[in-house]
Amino acid sequence: MTPTHGTGGLAGDALGAADEPAGGPGAEYEPEDRAEHPAEQEAELHAGFLAEAARWLHGLFGPADRATAAVRRILDVGSGPGVASHALAEAFPQARVLAVDRSAALLARAEARAAEHGLADRITTQRAEQPEEFARSGPVDLIWTGNVCRHLGDQQAALRSLASALRPGGLLAVAERGLPPRFLPRDIGIGRPGLQARLDAAAEEQVTARRSRLPGATSVVEDWPCLLASAGLVPAGTRTFLIEFPAPLDVPVRRHLHTRLRGLLADLGERLDLVDRLTVEQLLDGDACTGVLWRPDAFYLTAVTVHTARLCRPLESA
Repeated sequence: MTPTHGTGGLAGDALGAADEPAGGPGAEYEPEDRAEHPAEQEAELHAGFLAEAARWLHGLFGPADRATAAVRRILDVGSGPGVASHALAEAFPQARVLAVDRSAALLARAEARAAEHGLADRITTQRAEQPEEFARSGPVDLIWTGNVCRHLGDQQAALRSLASALRPGGLLAVAERGLPPRFLPRDIGIGRPGLQARLDAAAEEQVTARRSRLPGATSVVEDWPCLLASAGLVPAGTRTFLIEFPAPLDVPVRRHLHTRLRGLLADLGERLDLVDRLTVEQLLDGDACTGVLWRPDAFYLTAVTVHTARLCRPLESA
């Protein structure tokens, strides 16, 4: 795993925020609230990882000059506020990037971010709701999708839709799961030890319950190289990126953790016992030294795994 430090963001969950906490990355929001929005906050934490992942993808196309020549059209599916779009545009300077999301507000942020970095002529946006809309943008040379398939009932069908947008030789990169964020020691001095593990377990139960209610929900073994191969692609490599901010944390990371805990409490409250709910409330207390905004032992550690696969021949029409 590759450690990544720095500011920036992932925020690619918005095509279907079915298993996000309340107010999660896909939620609509007003521009003036963007500093408090989970997608923006996570973006500021994950941009270093995205830049490194984009450079890795560049290398999968071969020598620098060949990669630059080979990649002219990129699709960022579930773009959120456009941080991945920015990283991809920087890594592939001759390419145009289309950011696709279902949230008009997040697409507006992607457009503003592109303008802020002088990339408005190379990054455009498109609103989309369903997997079958992906292929309308093809053929493209590279597709990046971050945490999107988990929100779609039939993940295998979603991958086939993505694959159908590739030109022969094109690459699909799927960032799905990895390790959930860790930010608290086992014993935090309040409540019962092991709070973080119980929050993770409750969140996983929520994911399973919500996936079962998605339209066209289909159970699959989440073996991503196998799923990519079943979509007609040839697996091209998998890499895990470690994102780490050690204690003591800077204010922006603390704010993101506060927002995340607030969403978890709203979303998982009924799955937590009284002691754990009260403990989370104490962690959210902005004036208490035991709160996540102040405590010296809070940290941020997560990992994102990126699976890639290549289209080696034209896909047969369904």
